[in-house]
Formats: sequence, structure tokens, C-alpha cells
Amino acid sequence: MSQEPRTYFLFLFLFLSHGVASHRVPDSRQDLHPLLQKMAEEIIDGSYLNALLDLIQFQSSHGWTADLSHRILAYLNSRNVAFTIPSLQAAVEHHLEQRLYQPQKLLEDLRETDAQQFCTAMKCLLEDKKDLLELEDIVIDLGEIRKQALQSPGVNRSLFLITLERCFQVLNSLECVEILGRVLRGSSGSLLQLDIAEKLPRDLREDAFKNLSAVFKDLYDQTSAHSQRALYSWMTGILQTSSKATDDSVSWVSAENLWILGRYMVHLSFEEIVKISPLEIGLFISYDNATKLLDTVYDITPELAQAFLERISSSSFDVRNTSTIHRLGLLVCFYDDLDLLDAAVAQVLLHQMIKCSHLRGFQAGVQQMWKLSRWEGNLQNLETPEAVTAFFHFTLLPPSGHFSIAWYTGVHISDRNTLFLQLQLKAHLLDIAMENQTLNETLGSLSDAVVGLTHSQLESLSPEAVHGAMSTLNQVSGWTKSQVIILSAKYLAHEKVPSFYNVSQMGVLLAGIGTQAFYGMDCRDLLQVLRSTVSLHVSDLSPAQKQGVLSKALFLYELLSKSTRRPEELLSPAPGSLVLFSSTGQLVKGVTCSHIDAMSADSFLTHFHYFENNLSLLSPYQVNCLAWKYWEVSRSSMPPFLLTALPARYLASVPASQCVPFLISLGKSQLDSLVLDSHKKNSVLRKVQQCLDNFIADEYAVDIVGKLLCHLPAAVLHRGVSTPAWATALHGLRDCPDLSPEQKAAVRLRLLEQYGLPQNWTAETTKDLGPFLVLFSADELSSVATKFPDILQQTASKIAGTVPPQEFLWVVFDSVRNNSEKSPSSAPSPGCHGVIAPSSGDIFKLAEANACWAPQDLLCMEEQTFIRSVELLGAVRGFSLPQLMTLKEKALQVWDMPSYWKEYHIISLGRIALALNECELQQLDLSSIDTVASLSRQTEWTLGQAKSILQGFLEDSGYSIQDLKSFHLVGLGTALCTMNVTEISLIKISEFRVVVARIGTLLCSTHVLAEFKRKAEVVFGHPTKWSSSVLQELGTIAAGLTKEELQMLDKDLMPYFQPSAIKCLPDEIFKELSMEQIASLGPENAAAVTPAQRRQLSMLQLQSLQRALDGANTRSWLDTPPSASPTWTPSSGSPPGGPVTWGPWLGCPLLVLLHKTMW
Repeated sequence: MSQEPRTYFLFLFLFLSHGVASHRVPDSRQDLHPLLQKMAEEIIDGSYLNALLDLIQFQSSHGWTADLSHRILAYLNSRNVAFTIPSLQAAVEHHLEQRLYQPQKLLEDLRETDAQQFCTAMKCLLEDKKDLLELEDIVIDLGEIRKQALQSPGVNRSLFLITLERCFQVLNSLECVEILGRVLRGSSGSLLQLDIAEKLPRDLREDAFKNLSAVFKDLYDQTSAHSQRALYSWMTGILQTSSKATDDSVSWVSAENLWILGRYMVHLSFEEIVKISPLEIGLFISYDNATKLLDTVYDITPELAQAFLERISSSSFDVRNTSTIHRLGLLVCFYDDLDLLDAAVAQVLLHQMIKCSHLRGFQAGVQQMWKLSRWEGNLQNLETPEAVTAFFHFTLLPPSGHFSIAWYTGVHISDRNTLFLQLQLKAHLLDIAMENQTLNETLGSLSDAVVGLTHSQLESLSPEAVHGAMSTLNQVSGWTKSQVIILSAKYLAHEKVPSFYNVSQMGVLLAGIGTQAFYGMDCRDLLQVLRSTVSLHVSDLSPAQKQGVLSKALFLYELLSKSTRRPEELLSPAPGSLVLFSSTGQLVKGVTCSHIDAMSADSFLTHFHYFENNLSLLSPYQVNCLAWKYWEVSRSSMPPFLLTALPARYLASVPASQCVPFLISLGKSQLDSLVLDSHKKNSVLRKVQQCLDNFIADEYAVDIVGKLLCHLPAAVLHRGVSTPAWATALHGLRDCPDLSPEQKAAVRLRLLEQYGLPQNWTAETTKDLGPFLVLFSADELSSVATKFPDILQQTASKIAGTVPPQEFLWVVFDSVRNNSEKSPSSAPSPGCHGVIAPSSGDIFKLAEANACWAPQDLLCMEEQTFIRSVELLGAVRGFSLPQLMTLKEKALQVWDMPSYWKEYHIISLGRIALALNECELQQLDLSSIDTVASLSRQTEWTLGQAKSILQGFLEDSGYSIQDLKSFHLVGLGTALCTMNVTEISLIKISEFRVVVARIGTLLCSTHVLAEFKRKAEVVFGHPTKWSSSVLQELGTIAAGLTKEELQMLDKDLMPYFQPSAIKCLPDEIFKELSMEQIASLGPENAAAVTPAQRRQLSMLQLQSLQRALDGANTRSWLDTPPSASPTWTPSSGSPPGGPVTWGPWLGCPLLVLLHKTMW
């Protein structure tokens, strides 16, 4: 953030500066306009916000002349108020900052404004066109005021409340609704608490009501279930009042009312829907935007969806007509009129049902099973391939029931005891679909149902069929990696040679092209691919594939650079691309401390916002350097969050008067990234608690602490958050990624105090507390699992990105099993009599809770179930080794010996492959580096297993070590750590040098890293010549340095070791670092020091390590005693003795004034 002159913070004293305090204008009281007299009186009274509003009002209807400032100053002096510019500056600045930091007082000020002032304030928030208020050579940026006010913690809450309280009395209701919309959209729904609906006006004009309802519809997903219900009641209350319905037999739900409700239509009761007149529902479905609305009802229940479909059928619209089907939106997912299904209609339905994956998880699952029970009697009508494929899509299960990511993310709820019925139907349906090879014939018309095809079905496809259907296949989402490999191989088999044209047609299937095929492409074809739209899918490639592309691209670059004088132009495939790259802020990662130190004070302050806006890209060491630079050049305006990067004692320089800006600044940052040392973090949190006085009094305090809420001690969360603040705090706690056990226990106790035992919770309460269900015991959740199994399982699916507590997984597991078909297999395997084996439906719904299956249950799984579910099972992170061994045995039963397995078999195993022993790994066909790369993604291989993978690849591919290309090295991954000294020496330098950074991510043994270090010396020279960028590039390879080499490194290079390299340094070598080197490690590297390394250090070395953890200034580390207390120097812009402010860092002044000369 650039450092602007402090005078930019003010709004009144600036225009007064054109006169002087001693200037006298005769009869100033009579000459001054009454509104300006009023403004001057408000200045005298200290009501500076009111004065600003009067100034804006005066300017809107009068011209500003140069002599007005003289007259106002004279008026003030005539009232014996001896204002000077500096004293007025300090008073105004203090007042405005207090309104920023204490938004409750801003609310009080706005409540006390007169009608005209309040109207002016509201219009300032509303207007977009006239953003600048010009007073001769002073410009007041009203647009910036509006922007920052809406973004300031707590200020938007005050604006929201005052708008509800006063706006509708003084402004047009449409304008008030627009202001509410702006404030609400800037709050991500956090302001829409349960009690807000009670404060909403109930006598709005029709157009204003529609606009405000539209705001609530836009924020639907950010609104809690309780608040949704309250807002729905508010909306329907107004709609029913204005309805012309005279009795209960006539529905108030008209076509227009449905449109106004929008997504809130899912809260209508079944009884209200069936009463809608055919005329009104027909009128509604005829709206051009009806489809757009119905595409958003993601959480509609099957019962309500069917009720809407029946009402539509009762109107003049025929639901079997293709034009009507196009209008149904997500209602089409519940279409069940399959009698004598016409092929053309089936195809339209099929394509419309692509959107069914958007249904909320539990709705999708209920919908799927609910319809199966209804359609059982309609099978005799499904005798055409088109009807069968449509049926597959209707059920949201593919023909074989095979797992796909797109389908799985939509299905998480109990099967209503009909899954077994569905499995019985599949064989019959599949026989119909495959009759006369209709799968080849209809492949292009299957829409996204194709993701359900099994490996064997995909293998049976002809290359010609895949080629002909590519325009459909390349757009379908949800393919598994193994499916992509098969389809890509089929497509390229038809095309023979990969070229720009055929590769550019592959879309999402691009990742199926083998690494060797990329490397074998013609250079110019590859260049065209990288410049085409298909390059958007490059992110789906594995590291080995990307390296294959990069290897060819670098060859092309070297080739073309010889024929141009400006080879850098080759880096920019489109004009301005380098500018676009720069604008992302990625370049700040390359800025070193020496660069920062070399910046002049003005340049640093001007460009600081580039660093601040990309804080997440900076290392803790870079942040530490920025903090020291700011401390040196402008400590009075230093962003408080930077203080956390300095030694802990610098926090003492934060006075109590600056607590609020300190909390706001730190609350916007990621504390875990700023402070890595636990002791220092505790110091920061003690300061935070001191500022809060261990108590969060209201919602405003929650707004101010921001992300710091996640770090507050358990005692504060349990007893230090007031009841009025708790609902807002709970909204923030939902997003905390890593609460401690103590914090979780405190939140759980607080929830029990507020909502009671889970057995008494309503559906809305259970939904709202979804992220916190993991905090409760199995006994406490048993009632939830019984009453709301759908909500419980939907919650489990939403937290699939983490590993939930084992007790919670067991609750989910039992819930799914209790609602599943428990019929044992008709032909059980030996040892499986009486065992209820997992069904594909169970596995799909359990996700990470699959880790609760007993090994015997997994072994008794039916073969078809395993085939359909293997990729999902391979993704479960909680499986133990015995479970993985069982699943491996099942794979051997289904696919025979490993020597028969194909590439897609191996890739689909995921973590199950970890159970393969060395002998079994040697049997695999590892001739493809892509197969090896899929195995190397697992990080739990033993040394023997990894060695088998390396040897298997070399033997099956026919490559020797010296033949390996850079993409081979990348694909081998951890297997490289099993190479011996001789093998490493055989790697070509030309290939090693381009992937040294990738190899530097491996956690190999010390002797292997030492050998890679010797390899690096050939590329980068002797370690004494290494630069900071070289150390960054080498990663863990730098841990191969000898004791002597490490001691010779300049201390200024120490921060540029990767933290992983520090951890890999042997204890006996790490202890040889000097005190200066250790003190220069930087916060991140110091935090990476292991306990074993720490135990080897002397007392002086430990002190140096603590200095590094604390963020001490290493350039003067011997000059500043640890006990020295930092001093705070007021900036030159402050009056002597005036208050010191950190205003400019905050970025949210109520007013921004700019001299025209700066424009």
C-alpha cells in the first residue's frame, strides 16, 4: 500500500488551509451561508461527520469559491474557537478513525443526523456517477469513501442497520433496497441472521419488494437454514397479503409469485403446490426465464418436484413435448412419464439431464431411489436403446452402476432399501443397451451418461466410434483417470499420429495422452496446441506429462531462438500475455531481501500494496524483510500485522488506543502463515486477548477480529463470547480449518448450552450446525442419524476434503448401513456365509467412512461391486494396511495375476497398490512412465517396493539409466531415492538440470542427497558460488552439503534453504552452523529445525535460533541487545504531541482527498 500524505485523511482542514487563523472577514456571521454556518457550528461541537454531510449538501446546490474557506475560518474565530490547521487536523483525524474503529458510534452518529443529513449520507452510498466532489483545487473521492465503507469490518453492519431503521422514512424505497443490496452482497450473507427478518419492512412498494427479494435469492446459499425459513415467511407474508385469493381453496401462489420466490419456492409445502391453478402454473412455465429459475432449485425434494410436474401436466403444457422439457430446469431430473417413450423425446431428456449433477447431494440420492420404486413396472416399455440410455440417466446411475466422480458427488443419501432392486435390473438393461453393438452406434448421443461405462465396455468400443463421438466425449465432466486413458488410446489409435488437429479436439480427455506421445509430437504441432483453447486442460496433466510437454517446448524455444534476435518474444504467444502474468502478482515471489533493502523509502511505500495484495505468495522471510523495511522508513504508518513478523517485544509498542486497528489488520491476515513459532504466536495472542479484555461483547467485535477468531483460546470461546455475538461468531468458526481439541470442546459445550441435546434439534438446526457435527460423540449423534440421516450424510460428503474423527465416521457408517438392503449374497464366496458385504451404493455414499469396513466385509464384496467401486476405494485415506491387503486380494480375484493387469487397472488402484509386495510389483507391466507416475503419487512405499518400481520400469521399458529423459525422472518420483551412487552418476546432466527442482522435493536418504548434490555441482558450480536462487532450486538436494561446504556458505544465503532441506540436514552437520548462520535462517527455516537437531545445539546457538524464530533483524543482530525496547517515532505529518495513527495502512478512510496536481 502506498504511503500517502497524512493530510489525505482529512476533509475539512484542507480547504481551510487556503486561509490562515488570523485572517478576518468582516461580518462573517452574516456573509456565510446558513448551511455553512451550521457546518461550522458542528465543527465547533466536534460533530465532524455531520459537518461533512452538510458540506456535501452545500456543494450539490452551490458553487464553491475560493473565499468560502476564508469566511468559514473567520466564522470559527469569531466564535472564539482558535483553530489552527494542525490542531484541526489532529481533532478531525482522531474523530474519523474512531468512527472506523468503533462502528457502533458511527451508527449512533447516523441515528442523530437530521433528515437532510441522513438523506445525503444514503445518497453518497447510492450514487455511482458523481464520485468526485471538487472544491477548487481539492477533490473529495466519494467513490472511495463508499467502497471502503462497504469493505470495513463492522461499518457495513452499521450501514445495514441504519438503512433498515431510517432509510425507508426519508428516501424512495427503491433506493433503500439498492443500498441494502450493496451492503448485504459485501457481507457474504453474514448479516442475514435470524432476527433480521423481524426488522424488514412489510409495507414496501411492489417494485422495491421484488428487488429486495432478488437480493435474498442471490444470497440463498450463504444464508443459514433458519434464516432462509424466516426470510421465506417474510416474503410469503407480503405475497399472501397482496394476493387476491378470497379463501383457502384458492391458492395465493400465482405465476408472478413463483417468480418472485425464485429459489425460495422449494420451501412451499406440498399442499400449497397442489392448489396452484393450471392457468397460473402454465403462465409461469411460459415465462422466458422460467428455465433459468428452475435450474437453480438445487435443494428441491422429490415430493415437491413431482408435485410441480403434475401441476404443469394439468396445464396447457404437455410434458412430453420437447419444448416443454427444455423449460423444466432441474424438475427434469424427476421426470417419470416413460410410457411409450419416443426416441426423440428420450434424447432431449437425456441431454437436459446433464444438469442433474447440480442437485444437492441428498436430493440426488433420494430422487434416484424414489423413482426406481415407481419405474419398476415400466421396464417392459424400455425396449429401444434410446429409451434405455434415457432410463440410465434418469436414475442418475450409469448403465453398469460404475463409479464416476460426477455421479458420486451427487449421491450421498440412504438408498431407501431399493438399491438391491436396482442392481437386479441392471443386467437386463445392459443387455438391451448392448444389443447389436448399439453402444458403438449410440455413443455420441449418450451425453454425460457415458461416464458410467465400465472398463470392459470402453475397451469394446471401436476407434471409429470414439472418433465419431469425440465432440460429446471431450465436454463431459466426471471421467476417471482410467477411463480417460482408455478413450484417449482409442481415439489416437484411429488418428495414428498425434497432431495439432486431433489433439486439439480432445478437450477434457487431453490428460489421457501418454507422456511419450507428447514428447514425440512435432514441435510446431505442440506449439499450436499450447496456444489453443485445449491448453486450458494442461492443468489436468501429471507432473511427468507436463515435463514431457516442457521438454519439447524448451527444444522448440532453443531451435527458434537461433533464428530471431529477440528470443524473449517466444515466451509470449499472445500480445500482452507477459503483462497479464505480471498482473497476477506471481513475480513478487522472486523479490529478495536485498531487493527490498535497496528500494528507496518513497519507492517502497509506493509499491508496498503489490506485496500486501499478494501476501499469500510471500515466504515468512520475505514478510520479515518487509516488516523491517517498513519499520525503518515509516514506522508510524506501519500496517500492524507486520509487527507480528518482528521480535515479540515489538508488540509492546502497540498502545491501547491502537488496539482496534491492530486487531483489524491482523484479523485480515493468516496468522499461521505470519507466525510459525508457537511461543511467538502465544505472545501475539496474549496481545490480542489484552486488546479484547478477554471478551467479545457484540457482533462488531466479531467483525473486527476476523480470522483471529480461529485462534482465540478455548476459555474465550466458551465464556468470553457474549450471547448477542455468538451467532456471528459461529458463522466465522465454520471456516476455521484447524481448531485445537480444546477449542472444539469449548464450541461443543457452547452449542449444547444454546441448542440443547442433538436429540431435540430441528432439521434447520441440524443443517446450520452441519460443520460442527464432528464435535459430538456417537451417542449424541445417534438421534441425528435416525431423524436426519440425509443431513448427516450430506455433512460427511462436504467434509470429504479432510479426514473426520473416527467416531463421526462410525456414525455415518452405521447410518448408511442401517438404511441399506441387508440381503446376503445368493452365492457367497467361501467364508462369506452370513456376511453382509458392501454394496456399490453403500460405498458410493460412505466416502471416507468406507474405512470402517472390516477386512472380511471387503473380501466378501461381489466382483461387480469391486469393479464399479475400485477408484473410490483407492481414494480412501483412512484404510489400514490389513484393509488394503484385503482389497489387493480382491483385485487378484477379479483381475487375475498382476502380470495380466493393464495400465488402467493399475492406475485405478490408488492407495490399494501400496499393498502389492515386491514380487507382485515386479510382475506389473511398468513399461509406461505414466503407469509409474501414478504409482509414485503414493508416498508410503517402502524402500524395497520403490526399488521394485524402478527396476520394473527399466526392465519393461528397455531403458538404461543414461537413456532416461527428464520426464522419466519426474515420473519415477520417490523411486529415484532408491538409486545407488553409480546409477545416479549415469543420469545425463542435460536431463538432470531441467528437473533439479522437482528432484529437490524428494525426501531421500542423506547419501542419496549427497550424490545428487555432486550432480548439482556440475550444473551450478562449487557450493561457494551458489546464489539464493540456486539454493531455492535445489530444495532437499542442498541437504547433501558436507560440513565444510555448509560452514563456508554466507549467512545471507541461509534464509533461501528450503525448509524441507533444513529438516533433511543430518544432526551432526546442522550443529556445525555458526551462530550468525543460525540467526540468519529466517522464521520459516528456523521453525523447520527438528527436535533432534535442536538437541545438538549449544546454548548460544539456541539463542540464535530463537532470534531467527522471532524475526530479529540479522543485519544488526549483534548490535541490538535482546532486552532493548523499540521506540515509536511519530510521523512528520503529526502535530507535536498529537496522537500517533496507523490510519493509512487500513485502506478504509471515510474520506480520500487528492490534490488535483496529483492527477
